[in-house]
Amino acid sequence: MTVSEENYIELLKEVIIDIDNANRYQLTPYPSHRSNFLKRFVINTMINTLSKKELIITGINEHGVKQRESGQGWPINGYSMIGTKRLNNVQFCIESVIKNNVEGDFIETGVWRGGACILAKALFNILDKDRTIWVADSFEGLPKPNEELYPEDKGDDLYSIEQLRVSMEQVKQNFKRFNLFDDNVKFLKGWFKDTLKDAPIEKIAIARLDGDMYESTMDSLTNLYHKVSPGGFVIIDDYGVIEACKKAVHDFRDQNGITEELINIDDCGYYWQVAK
Repeated sequence: MTVSEENYIELLKEVIIDIDNANRYQLTPYPSHRSNFLKRFVINTMINTLSKKELIITGINEHGVKQRESGQGWPINGYSMIGTKRLNNVQFCIESVIKNNVEGDFIETGVWRGGACILAKALFNILDKDRTIWVADSFEGLPKPNEELYPEDKGDDLYSIEQLRVSMEQVKQNFKRFNLFDDNVKFLKGWFKDTLKDAPIEKIAIARLDGDMYESTMDSLTNLYHKVSPGGFVIIDDYGVIEACKKAVHDFRDQNGITEELINIDDCGYYWQVAK
């Protein structure tokens, strides 16, 4: 990449995680007119909901920048909660598959506001415009746990968090804000168990899995792993923090004799490179 392209990518990453507002968001003062009252009400509702679940909300405390860099916490603004280190990992994997001529597309399963996919699209526009970005999500939040089939997900209540419900149209608009929406950005809407098995994807260079739950992680691995090209990458976003996700990864790897090293990104995300 040229220096200007490198600067563009670094700036894009900062915008995606909303680093500028990470530790200087103010709830007050707000003018009393209706639009700002509603904005304050929505933000306060989000903060109260997440705080009750002991989740960090960045942008309302002095440690916000550090939290955003390490992928801790939820940005009130921004397009991704995965932080600088995991965005850097996306860039590393993309540059690696381009350098080594690894065939296939990029897919993320579980996209929230689309930030990681937006970064991937920007990088491929610079490095290889022919690659497709597959944006897979229910766009309705997470599913309720199927405790009978997946007891590992028992008690998971992520499905109840309203802030995880981001519509497909909103994610498309987020791509358009960065002038990154074109025919090589394709959406797979629905639960992974319904959409991934027959998804029209021939080869995958990078599979970034962010389904949180055992069921979602296993559905993604089962339906996509055999399409990952030798030398490609599998990234597991919540391996280090959600035990059900971690167990799904180990169950799948054990069942399929996968022994490639799991590499730590930031204590939350891990990845491995498929053997050549």
